[in-house]
Amino acid sequence: YVHERIPRAVLDVRYAYDDNFLGTPVDGYAGHVVILTHEALEALAGVESALRKLGYGIIVFDGFRPQRAVDHFVRWARDIGDTLTKRKYYPDVDKARLFELGYIARNSSHSRGSTVDLTLYFLETGDKVDMGSGFDFFGPASHHGSPLISPQQAANRMILRRVMLDHGFVPYENEWWHYTLRNEPFPDTYFNFEVK
Repeated sequence: YVHERIPRAVLDVRYAYDDNFLGTPVDGYAGHVVILTHEALEALAGVESALRKLGYGIIVFDGFRPQRAVDHFVRWARDIGDTLTKRKYYPDVDKARLFELGYIARNSSHSRGSTVDLTLYFLETGDKVDMGSGFDFFGPASHHGSPLISPQQAANRMILRRVMLDHGFVPYENEWWHYTLRNEPFPDTYFNFEVK
C-alpha cells in the first residue's frame, strides 16, 4: 500500500468514485488505497524522496488495476452512446477511436502491479503543478512532447519524467502521468483482486 510506505503521498483514487472518465465508480475499486508491487513501491519511495528535495510532493491516482476494472473500461468504450464525460475527458476525440489511439486497451500494464499514475504538487503551497492537461485526458495535449502545451507546462512534465527515469520507471508516451517499472517482477501476469 502506497500510504503505508510513503505516508506523505497524496492519494486521489478517482476510480473508486465517479470523478473519472466513466463517470461512475469502476469495478474492482472498493477502497481509497493504491497498491503496487514491492519493487515498484520501493522505486516510488525513491522518487518521492528525490522530489521532496526539489520542493515537490506526489499525488498518486492509480497503481495496481484489477483486470475486472480494465474489462469495465472496455465495456464503457464500446458503448458509443455513453458520452457523459466527453466534454471533460475526450472533447476532441471520437469515442469509437479510443482503442485505436491507445487510450483504452483490453489489457493494461496496471494489472501487473508495477505501473503508477501520478502528478506533482508544490510542497510550499499545496497547489498542483500545471502539467497542461488533466489526468486521463484523452488527446494529443497529454502526450509527452506535445506542442499543444506551454514551455512551462512542458518543463513541469520534464521534472517528473527525469526523476521517474532516474528511479527505473519508463514513460508511456501518450500519457504524461503514466509510468511502468522497467524491471517489473510480473511482466506476464494480469492480476484481478480488488483494490481495498
